Amino acid sequence: MIADALGRQPVLARERLFDGRIWDVEAEEFDFGGQRIRREVIVHPGAVAVVALNDADEVMLVHQYRHPAGGTLWELPAGLLDVDGEDPLTGARRELAEEADLEAVTWRTLIDVSTTGGGSTEMIRVYLATDVRELPEAHAREHEEAEMERRWVPLAEILEAASSLRLHNATLLAAMLALTQLRERGADAHPADLSFDWHRPRPA
Repeated sequence: MIADALGRQPVLARERLFDGRIWDVEAEEFDFGGQRIRREVIVHPGAVAVVALNDADEVMLVHQYRHPAGGTLWELPAGLLDVDGEDPLTGARRELAEEADLEAVTWRTLIDVSTTGGGSTEMIRVYLATDVRELPEAHAREHEEAEMERRWVPLAEILEAASSLRLHNATLLAAMLALTQLRERGADAHPADLSFDWHRPRPA
């Protein structure tokens, strides 16, 4: 059975190169195979995303402008783990409410995704939320989120769009793969309180 192996090499030296609003950039030096290696690392707070699934087998997606990507992407409701000490599940509940005006009764852990393991510490935990209902009031949104569309999309339509190269968000694509594989195997998603061992909190 294949599995990624958690275990970071000790950092011998660290230099802060850039302080950003969301992430920082550091140069880290570590020993690997008898060599002292220096790598520039984007230090990211991590994030959570939610596959909110209704009784019609539809997934809640948001359509949001992403300036670095150069377009407007269909994505899962998601957000940063930028509240100090916040539990990931609490963050996921908050993001589902803020981005999609939804709450859910049942939560499970679906998948953990390293978005750019060669350059960033970002790890995203994706939850599966069912028994979903609308909140009584819409959340006030600003910046790119002010123009964000939210839509229930049939799972089959998402899979067809993904296989036709019409979707590009890595977290959405990975989550759809995980969900469909669980269904094919007749397996359940993981407990919602599963330890988030691969998450590297952003240092103070």
